[in-house]
Amino acid sequence: MHKRKISAGVVHDVPADLGAALLADSDALSLWENITPLARNEWICWVEDARKNRTRLKRIERVQTELKAGKRRPCCWSGCPHRSKTRWP
Repeated sequence: MHKRKISAGVVHDVPADLGAALLADSDALSLWENITPLARNEWICWVEDARKNRTRLKRIERVQTELKAGKRRPCCWSGCPHRSKTRWP
C-alpha cells in the first residue's frame, strides 16, 4: 500500500491523527496542500496544543471544516510558540 505524503509545517510534522483525517477528506487535503508551510504549522501546533483528547478531536474536525470555509489559519490563537526567526527561513 502506498502512503501519501502530507506536507508539514515549518517546525511541526503532521501528527498521525490529523494526517488520517486529511487523507479521509480529499477536499480538506487539497486545501491543506495549497496553504503555506507557515499556515500548516499554525494548524498543526493548534491541534497539538489541546490539553484534552476531546478538544484535540474537535480541533481536527475544525481544521477540515474551516479550511473548506476558506480559513487559512486558526482563528483567535496567538500562534506557534515553537517558531522563532532563527529556526525557519
